[in-house]
Amino acid sequence: MKVPRDVNGSEAVRALRRAGYETLRQTGSHLIMRQGERTVVVPQHKPIKPGTLKGMIEQAGMTVEEFAALL
Repeated sequence: MKVPRDVNGSEAVRALRRAGYETLRQTGSHLIMRQGERTVVVPQHKPIKPGTLKGMIEQAGMTVEEFAALL
């Protein structure tokens, strides 16, 4: 499956919260979320570029399919 191209920052945050991530802090336009030992940095951009989104999904330890199901 390809990385979705129309995901913005708030949608990505919502999907990660459904996966159990909690907001740790915000630095500028980047939200830092954590679940156990894993940390994911979510830029609050519209839309998030596909390469950046793929990196976020990898940081979260998920597959693209798992992430897309949470959107």
